[in-house]
Amino acid sequence: MKILKEEIKLQCPANELWAILSDLRRSDWVPSIEEIVLNDDCRSFEMKGMGKITEKILKCHEQEMILQYSAIETPAPIEHHLATMQIFPINEQECLLTWITEISPDIFAESIHHGMLSSIDGIKKII
Repeated sequence: MKILKEEIKLQCPANELWAILSDLRRSDWVPSIEEIVLNDDCRSFEMKGMGKITEKILKCHEQEMILQYSAIETPAPIEHHLATMQIFPINEQECLLTWITEISPDIFAESIHHGMLSSIDGIKKII
């Protein structure tokens, strides 16, 4: 199993970033997704180049500013996927985003990491 980690300091208030990430239907920060459909604690979407994916939302906690989800249906034979995004306020105008993803088998790590980086770029464009 590979563990991927990205930490980035962003020039926006923590609650502004949380408003983006905690809106589970919002897809404008993920470049390869047009629309997200939310059904109870699962969200489904078509990802360009990958097909239909369903993620189970495990945690979306406002006070901790933490979003945790797991891909439960994918076209690829993924054995394990767990992603945790957490926001830490630095001051009134800056925050730290920590994004950790566990993925198995390791062969999918590179494409998952690329998706994380392109999504971080998407966040930067919005804020």
